[in-house]
Amino acid sequence: MSNERRDNRTEASGSWLGLILRFIVSSVVIAIAAFLTPGFSIGGLWSVLIAALVISVVDYLINRFAKFDASPFGRGLTGFIVAAAVIYGTQFLVPEMRVTAIGALLGALVIGIIDIFIPGKTL
Repeated sequence: MSNERRDNRTEASGSWLGLILRFIVSSVVIAIAAFLTPGFSIGGLWSVLIAALVISVVDYLINRFAKFDASPFGRGLTGFIVAAAVIYGTQFLVPEMRVTAIGALLGALVIGIIDIFIPGKTL
């Protein structure tokens, strides 16, 4: 019985650790994309963390209710456009984040390319 409890705790902590690791990776990827992309800027660590949280929550909601992968290369052109829209919309919820429409498109492209090289789901 105690082994069963220990296994459940290990599985739960593993999922939490995975979630935290994905959040950190997402934050780094968003910061890199903002640095490399013209028309996409985030000022400060807290804004990067809030942007990663907002994008993760919006991605989860889209995936949960629309059964749609909103990653830049998740569904081809449609996924790319949805990812750009998520990035663009995030600026209205995150202080010190500014994104133009072209910056959102380029940011989605940069995030998609970075996702190829860095493991973990970012957007």
